[in-house]
Amino acid sequence: MPARASDTDPPEQRRVLTVLVLSQVLGGAGLAAGITVGALLAEEMLGSTSLAGLPAALFTGGAAVGAAGVGRLCQRRGRRPGLATGYAVGALGSLGVVVAAATDSAPLLFVSLVVYGAGTSTNLLARYAGADLARPERRGRAVSTVLLATTLGAVAGPNLVTLSGAVAHDRGLPRLAGPFLLAVAAFAAAAVVLACFLRPDPLLLARARAADPPTADTAAPETTPAQGRPPASPAQTPPAQAPPAEAAAADGRALVTGATVMVLTQLVMIAIMTMTPVHMRAHGHGTQATGLVIALHVGAMFLPSPLTGRLVDRLGPHPVAAASGLTLLAAGATAALTPAHSTPGLALALVLLGLGWNLGLLSGTALVTAAAPPATRAATQGLVDVGIAVAGATGGMASGVVTASGGFPVLAFGGGVLALAFLPVLLVTVRPARRRGPETT
Repeated sequence: MPARASDTDPPEQRRVLTVLVLSQVLGGAGLAAGITVGALLAEEMLGSTSLAGLPAALFTGGAAVGAAGVGRLCQRRGRRPGLATGYAVGALGSLGVVVAAATDSAPLLFVSLVVYGAGTSTNLLARYAGADLARPERRGRAVSTVLLATTLGAVAGPNLVTLSGAVAHDRGLPRLAGPFLLAVAAFAAAAVVLACFLRPDPLLLARARAADPPTADTAAPETTPAQGRPPASPAQTPPAQAPPAEAAAADGRALVTGATVMVLTQLVMIAIMTMTPVHMRAHGHGTQATGLVIALHVGAMFLPSPLTGRLVDRLGPHPVAAASGLTLLAAGATAALTPAHSTPGLALALVLLGLGWNLGLLSGTALVTAAAPPATRAATQGLVDVGIAVAGATGGMASGVVTASGGFPVLAFGGGVLALAFLPVLLVTVRPARRRGPETT
């Protein structure tokens, strides 16, 4: 039973979470642009439903590049420059999409979506920053706080499709470029907030604390060199003991399990979500109805985060990951069996889809974070998120082809069944994890 003091975060962790919350609110609005109108914009410009999944493939492919790049920058320089640069890149890509829509340039659209996607990777990578300074028993809640903050912007974004479209139209731009105009401002503002206020840098401070003896934990300043060795006089064996303690939980089994859960969760979610607006438009639903369904979906992706984080901290990540697979199966089955004209039915399916994603992402993040020591944490997390982004790109690209050939119900149900694939991985890994004792999440 943790001590009462562990129920509250230290001042530096509270400050870090406050800044991350503000930046994620802004970043969520930018992320919503690609989710809501990316496929519709491509369908309109390219005149082909089978290519409507291309934007999701491009910006999630760009997210793979961005995750690797931002992860490396965080590893070398810290979270502040890495995350701020990522959001700045997202703003540049959003601006490129607006210009491409205005000039009806498909090549520029493709390039800009890749750049935009590289920026959107920052939305997910920021969750790791929330856990850098968190105590092991509060990591799930720390990650959930950062994810929850994305909700306000991400839910508001789809509901601003009509308004932002009108603003774009008044300026002589295509209406579907409006959400990307919003993304330019949102991502740029998030970059400024992080660059100016994310102090202390959580990753650099976590490294300093891992290198210093316990008595120096509370006094370690942000400027402590990330690679420096502790002073010779007070630090004898304790500093050398810290990395092995972390490494005890850092076996490949935990990394593979966490990565598998997040990769399959992302693939299924992106595939079904990408084709839902196209499916709805093909059956007479208006832009407002589509925006509402996507807003509910995005809300379900992030709003349950506090509860999910507590479940991860209390039960461990394995049961929560198993619940994710079952929830995604229910989402796929609901989407496949719902009549195409039923907005409530499709909304329910997308809410379940978002919830399943939330359960999978938080449980997988807890596994990966516990398995990565501070010295290599950012690079490891970046590589895992590369896999997540590649899975999203695959799901986005395949979704259009599957829908064009077999229909949306085939895509939805097939995705739900695919989500069950990580259950055997959990069954194989949970027993060894329990033999080692309680999980460090």
